[in-house]
Amino acid sequence: MATDVEKAQGVDTSHTVRDGEKAGIATQQAQPNGPPVDPTSTAGSMAPVLEPVPQSQRRGLLGRFSIIPEVTNPYTYGNGTKWWMTVIVSFAAITSSTGSSIFYPALAQVADDLKTTPTVANLSLALYMLAMAFTPMWWSALSEKHGRRTIYLLSFSLFLVFSCLSAVSVNIAMLIVFRVLSGGAAASVQSVGAGTVSDIWEPKVRGRAMGVFYLGPLCGPGLAPVIGGALTQGLRWRSTQWFLTIFGGVMLALIFLCLPETAPRRVVQPQRVADGRRRPNKGVQVLKRIFGPLQVLALLRHPPIVVAVWSGSIAFFTMFVLNVSLQAAFEKPPYNFSVILVGLTYLAPTIGYAISSLLGGRWIDYIMAREARKAGRYHPDGKPKYLPEDRMKENIWLASTLYPAALIWYGWSIDKGLHWAVCCVACIVFGLGVMLVMGAVTTVLTEFTPKKSSSGVALANFLRNILSCTGAVITQPLLDAIGTGWMCTMVALIAFVTGNAAILALRTWGPQWRVMMDRKLNSDKA
Repeated sequence: MATDVEKAQGVDTSHTVRDGEKAGIATQQAQPNGPPVDPTSTAGSMAPVLEPVPQSQRRGLLGRFSIIPEVTNPYTYGNGTKWWMTVIVSFAAITSSTGSSIFYPALAQVADDLKTTPTVANLSLALYMLAMAFTPMWWSALSEKHGRRTIYLLSFSLFLVFSCLSAVSVNIAMLIVFRVLSGGAAASVQSVGAGTVSDIWEPKVRGRAMGVFYLGPLCGPGLAPVIGGALTQGLRWRSTQWFLTIFGGVMLALIFLCLPETAPRRVVQPQRVADGRRRPNKGVQVLKRIFGPLQVLALLRHPPIVVAVWSGSIAFFTMFVLNVSLQAAFEKPPYNFSVILVGLTYLAPTIGYAISSLLGGRWIDYIMAREARKAGRYHPDGKPKYLPEDRMKENIWLASTLYPAALIWYGWSIDKGLHWAVCCVACIVFGLGVMLVMGAVTTVLTEFTPKKSSSGVALANFLRNILSCTGAVITQPLLDAIGTGWMCTMVALIAFVTGNAAILALRTWGPQWRVMMDRKLNSDKA
């Protein structure tokens, strides 16, 4: 039997049926007395065969109407089809983050129009973000049971209705209720979308695909204030909700036509014959269905999950601190920017997110493949054995140092009243670092929990949105108390110390932790 150390150095992160050998797909064989066969070579092997599922057997709500058919093995989709599906999911993921940030410029008008205080109006934003934190756990659990497509269509149909009702709200209570419901509906893609990306992309290229997917949630907070500022200034605050309604309708149509079911088929276990034991109480069954998704929190007992989740959550926290600070800094002297110009400053970190998304994912995949080659980890068929912790090498060290340093740079530039361009360059660098962290963390989480990839991401979304909500609430009081420079320095030091400590722990004990986690997860299912 293999020892724990041997397992730690040889466990393939892709140990589900998806990531292993697929029926009907020939794999490459290593030479008996030579080096492993280059896994990228096509010589001597059959190309994967695309096998569409018959229309009558397609899964998911109204699955037979999808232009892109469901296939037996989603890895066999062509690259063009995979990228198109990834882009759709990424744009769908923009919806929830756009719904929060588009409302920043409108809060003053909301308070005036609905005859309430700014503090109460802020609840329509803060509670929206709390809904984004909690609901992905339920969406994730439902997707593991009913499939991704069904959840997409259901959640975006609800988002369409709730956004429309938000737009016609006659008082602040109605607005808050339907804003919360719309935020909870749109948040489905945050966890389920990562599952879709994991379904269709093999581990060796999954990093770059996850980077494109995560570009959506991170670009939303950058682009939405620009849109929200223009709409609020020209058409009043209700136009922001009509914009979300239209955008949600477009995404619903694209999902309906272009996103087939991709989740692994569930193996139905034969029911055991009753042996005199009482059937579970119906009330107990109902409670399990309601609170069952909270079981995803049990993943926090595993150190690799804690480390990955914290690394992403603290980065997301600093992002919302920056977002609130931008609004507060540029609307006052010495800048005195208009609503639209303040919105345009959010494009600076978005540029960083975009650059890092395009380049960072490829870097992550390269590092993982390089580490497998250096360690000489190969399957008998010549394919490298990939380990999730291999994705977090020099890239994550650089990123976890870069974005705190950029936050300090930005904070003191604002504090000293330097030219706006200096502040925006700091924001671009900040975006580069944050996106590197988020792309790596999301990919690693799907590989630490490959059989329930959306559950691990749902847990990360839960914690990061709790922190982002906290950041949105505490930033302004901190700015008033100690100023932009010292506030950014304090937050950056917390992020730098805790983020790098978490990564150091993963690099030191990651292989052993992963073996213990795999054993524990397998024993829980037994």
